[in-house]
Amino acid sequence: MNTINLSELTLENVGQWPLAIKIGMLLGTSFLIIALGYWLIIQDNFTQFDTLKQQETTLKSDFESKQRQLYNLPAYRAQLKTLANRFALVLTQLPEKNEMPGLLEEISKTGVASGLRFELFAPQPEVVHDFYIELPIKISVVGTYFQLAMFISRVAEMTRIVTLHDFSIEGVSSKDHKVISEDELVMNITAKIYRYRAQ
Repeated sequence: MNTINLSELTLENVGQWPLAIKIGMLLGTSFLIIALGYWLIIQDNFTQFDTLKQQETTLKSDFESKQRQLYNLPAYRAQLKTLANRFALVLTQLPEKNEMPGLLEEISKTGVASGLRFELFAPQPEVVHDFYIELPIKISVVGTYFQLAMFISRVAEMTRIVTLHDFSIEGVSSKDHKVISEDELVMNITAKIYRYRAQ
């Protein structure tokens, strides 16, 4: 086998190089050109391709979401109209600020008309919420079970929104906690009336 002296191989005598070295140099140069081409040209395209693929997925998802919304738009509009009508109806049941004294008087008259005797009727400070204002009223009334039920029923039938909370019913007792009457009861309750909070 012929030994090859690498120091004798120069670019001036490439034609005289042994075939194995020529093929090795050709493969090495080809590999180098392909590697440089990949790193300098193709790799950026793969990165850009991956980025565009992710954008395509995102845009497809957005498109499908918007297409579903568009498909359901008439139903959403109908639902919005229904909600707006309900909201308008509820607003008619909420008194204006200048109607609050009349509503307080109406609750008081309802109690008297039901045959109750008021021990306490004390409006509390207003509680402000996001879109409405709540006015709690501490009420203590004395009457029979039937009269108490009639009062609660009449308050529930009012055209304005009035809710009843934190009620307790017990027999009428003296200061030393002895029951005075078997028929009469004391009901302590908090009524809450609401009005719309104009923004």
